[in-house]
Amino acid sequence: MTVIPHFQPTSRSIGIFLYPDFQLLDAAGPVTAFEIAGRIAPDVYRMTVLSIAGGAVRSSSGIAIDTGPVADASPVDTILVVGGEGSRAAMRCETSTGSLHHTAGAARRICSVCSEAFLLAAAGLLDGRRATTHWRRAEQLQRQFPNVRVEPDRIHVRDGDVWTSAGISAGIDLTLALIADDLGETVARRVAQEMVVYYRRPGGQSQFSALAELGGDVTAFSPLFDWMRANLSQRLTIDELSARMAMSPRNFSRAFTRQVGVGPAKAVERLRLEAARERVENSREPIERIAATTGFRDPERMRRAFVRAFGQPPQALRRLRS
Repeated sequence: MTVIPHFQPTSRSIGIFLYPDFQLLDAAGPVTAFEIAGRIAPDVYRMTVLSIAGGAVRSSSGIAIDTGPVADASPVDTILVVGGEGSRAAMRCETSTGSLHHTAGAARRICSVCSEAFLLAAAGLLDGRRATTHWRRAEQLQRQFPNVRVEPDRIHVRDGDVWTSAGISAGIDLTLALIADDLGETVARRVAQEMVVYYRRPGGQSQFSALAELGGDVTAFSPLFDWMRANLSQRLTIDELSARMAMSPRNFSRAFTRQVGVGPAKAVERLRLEAARERVENSREPIERIAATTGFRDPERMRRAFVRAFGQPPQALRRLRS
């Protein structure tokens, strides 16, 4: 690996904040990205692993990492709080939220991976800010902390000096963005190349969410999903779908939303998006034909749906695969 010659960046200390039952990859992914950046631009990053009491902290996999007590730590440039199964207990712990709030006050920026947006929110660090978290818990974050402006489809979000990211591997995406902010895009891109990951991942979280596999589980609506997938070119109105289930439109909408987690219209759009994206990326069919046969009808309507869901229009996704 080529080291950048005569590179004299400001040395930055990174505090990785852990708690019991943290997700190991949430910590290991960012640490590895910072480590590789340090090989490219030596002496940039100094990493310290912290916890409330110090000592060995067990991850949810059972592997433990040695930490220092956060109260004894010198002020750090960046606090990165990792997610995991222990996030629920951590956000209810006044010592955790209080220590985090105090430590964040002395840091230049504070970041969270995955579910640790909840800990930041509980510490009052996300009030009035835009943020994201794992797609499965985004709605809960918005409901539990209404002062947070949750953006559920984003891989990571920066709002001033607070950065949040989506689930698990998105911690790497977040760290690449932090490195780009510190050292420039050339260094961040080279880190991504060394890690064999996207420098900027195409699309948002929606492509990974449960909506991508609607009907995959055995539910009362599985036969309906199969029929919808086979008939995407039809209008697929609430009246049509409820009739196929022998239910009134109102009862159908309520039952569907309760069991699936989204309303029928959103589910239909999700199925259309997944079918259209597969054909955009893996065929040379004209965009107009794909829009017509997947039920979008109008290419412009499909373009707007792609931008909302994936962050890019169909033509850009096709170019990525060509």
